[in-house]
Amino acid sequence: MRLATWNVNSIRARSEQVVAWMNRHAIDVLAMQETKCTNDEFPVMSFIAHGYDVAFHGTSGYNGVAIASRLGVHEVHNGFDGEPTYNGEIQARAMSATCGGVRVWSLYVPNGREPGHPHLQYKLDWLGALADVTSLELTHDPAAQIALLGDWNVAPTDEDVWDPEYFQGRTHTSEIERAAFTKFIDHGFVDSAAPYTPGPRTFTFWDYQAGRFARNEGMRIDFGLCSPALNNRIHDAFIDREVRATQGASDHAPVVFDVSALTL
Repeated sequence: MRLATWNVNSIRARSEQVVAWMNRHAIDVLAMQETKCTNDEFPVMSFIAHGYDVAFHGTSGYNGVAIASRLGVHEVHNGFDGEPTYNGEIQARAMSATCGGVRVWSLYVPNGREPGHPHLQYKLDWLGALADVTSLELTHDPAAQIALLGDWNVAPTDEDVWDPEYFQGRTHTSEIERAAFTKFIDHGFVDSAAPYTPGPRTFTFWDYQAGRFARNEGMRIDFGLCSPALNNRIHDAFIDREVRATQGASDHAPVVFDVSALTL
């Protein structure tokens, strides 16, 4: 099985590019973030035409998540128990589905905007609630096959940003955000791409502005945090930097995981 996560930054603008990339790399399951469309606007046929089932969760022209799979999409659930609201609204930032025996999550963690902004507290509350739900699931079933895939909007270490000094006093690298991310690791989830994509300067996101990509001034903020049982099956992973260089690309690169067959 080949799993992947990709912040596509508008699926309506890039559906054909995304599906072509999935075919080229034989992707079985893709978790997408920042789809930026309502459910009625999602380009379903682009995926169905290539043999992919797709589930999606979008409520506006912002945020939005989706899961495409040629292994089936079962037990779809939008959001999670205890998910916080922002301005009284639960945003379309999380969904999960069972694909090929793996509980796949697509997660678009809130940005946080800037220190002191209410959106940062929302981000911390959101991550805390998600950690509670997913750790409970892992506690109940240590053999569970779980992949928390997505754009986490946190760079866990200084090696995960192009210039730590530049990010001082900004979001994504603060101690409180890093602690919220590390909580998942403490609960047993594993940063499964890390052994195969060693740093420093191994990034998944480069801002469109100021020629960041050309100078490799990026951040590593897209992750697959896997349950121990699933992590034991992962035998390779890579960040597809090349697709970020193409014309009209998303500002994020996909992260891909190769998973061995489950041995009973």
